[in-house]
Amino acid sequence: MSQSYGVNEAKGKIKVLIVDGQNNHAVWPKSTIMMKQYLEETGLFAVDIARTKFLSKSEKHKDWLNYANVAPGVEGEPKTDPDFNPKFSKYDVVISNFGYKAAPWPEKTQQAFEKYIAKGGGFVSVHAADNSFPDWEAYNEMIGIGGWGGRSEKSGPYLYIDKNGQPKKDYSPGPGGKHGKREDFPVTNYNEEHPITKGLPKVWMHADDECYALMRGPANNVTILSTAVSTLKDPALEQKEPVVMTIDYKKGRIFHTTLGHDVNAFECVGFITLFNRGVEWAATGKVTQLEVPSDFPTSTEVSKRNFIYKN
Repeated sequence: MSQSYGVNEAKGKIKVLIVDGQNNHAVWPKSTIMMKQYLEETGLFAVDIARTKFLSKSEKHKDWLNYANVAPGVEGEPKTDPDFNPKFSKYDVVISNFGYKAAPWPEKTQQAFEKYIAKGGGFVSVHAADNSFPDWEAYNEMIGIGGWGGRSEKSGPYLYIDKNGQPKKDYSPGPGGKHGKREDFPVTNYNEEHPITKGLPKVWMHADDECYALMRGPANNVTILSTAVSTLKDPALEQKEPVVMTIDYKKGRIFHTTLGHDVNAFECVGFITLFNRGVEWAATGKVTQLEVPSDFPTSTEVSKRNFIYKN
């Protein structure tokens, strides 16, 4: 069961589906509602939510579960929901708020999703969604790079920007996915001409997040948009980690951001701006949200908006 809109309410808007239910990041019941509200506040999007009936890590923010207007679920260890089969074809773009150790989707659902993207559907992977489904080959192609879940050199190369400012695929053995402590850190727009990043400050301070590093995967057809520097690597290497990127998968468009660990990171104006732009691009191939918010972070100062739920 997912929220549905009346014909007039959704007419002319970009139709979005957020899928969730199992994520090692306990913020997920709230962050799903945050993403839904951020999108709908633009006036461009109509957002539904589809959720597995078997939930994981939902208790910390359980008060936010009912705001999704979906059937109640059962909390416990991640478990495949055999009835989870959203009608992806109804939507212009699908956003994943799944995470590490999420149980695989049913085979028929995986196939339906692959078909949807291959035919030109849009997909958005947020933070721990790139920890999900390490054994799903097509999914790993869609996200380009991922981490954890047993990912290793068998999953593909590490991807980063080297000291010469060039994308580098490193086939060295080792695990995929690490991060340092949560902290504010600067994000640099590596590609300033892409519609998602165009017009935004070259460098801006992101709020209280994990900088994912040593991410690896097929790394095919990846366009790196923004980077950050991990504290886990020797500064002398001058390597930068992809934190915002797009991926082409057959006829589909994917927007992938590793940002978004918890409420503080979601409240960052830089995150909100890139998220809204990225969802629009994944859905349509264009970005009409060209105005840079007056409260966008600077190169030295974080900027956040305290989230207040609007029913």
